Amino acid sequence: MDVSSRAGWITSSRSGPDNEFCVEVRMSVSVGVRDTKNRAGGALSVRTADWATFVAAAKDGRYDLSV
Repeated sequence: MDVSSRAGWITSSRSGPDNEFCVEVRMSVSVGVRDTKNRAGGALSVRTADWATFVAAAKDGRYDLSV
């Protein structure tokens, strides 16, 4: 997975005004996740099924922090 290119990477819609909380994802054979501020720093690659499970859990609020 080419982590240095911007091609195919989608920036989070909740990245904040200066991208301070930003991650990008790239859907391919697997799903890549990287930090927008450090694109050359590498990417986490996960299976699409595992990504779908994570997204469903996040939407369900399972990772929400109690403040």
